[in-house]
Amino acid sequence: MQMTLSPIGYVRSPYKVPKDAPRQGRLSDTVSEIVIDEKYLPGLRDLAEKKHVIVLSWFDRADRSTLVATPPGSRVDHGVFATRSPSRPNPIGICVVDLLKLEGAVLTVRGLDSLDGTPVLDLKPYSPGIDCVQ
Repeated sequence: MQMTLSPIGYVRSPYKVPKDAPRQGRLSDTVSEIVIDEKYLPGLRDLAEKKHVIVLSWFDRADRSTLVATPPGSRVDHGVFATRSPSRPNPIGICVVDLLKLEGAVLTVRGLDSLDGTPVLDLKPYSPGIDCVQ
């Protein structure tokens, strides 16, 4: 099966290389921007009403051959699917960010762990009732 993904935008971030980025975006106060392609602007309608957004991105500089990773603070290797490593066969990033502002095609967010220029695949509103497991 073949799939085709097209980015809806890209990230403007102070993180230029992987070692700059935090291990988990939610643990950072860094502010970044997500720039959405004009053809997707109608999809941003009512998003400004949300406090948090789930950002799905394509970690285009990740190692796609990684199947085993050692999480921070661990001395034990785990299968990559049991970790949050950005290096994986399909390097899809997922991060819950604080939506600080939405102006035109630019979202200003806090807590994003993506590198500058990272393609953004999708945005979804965060819903505590659905996305938070009790």
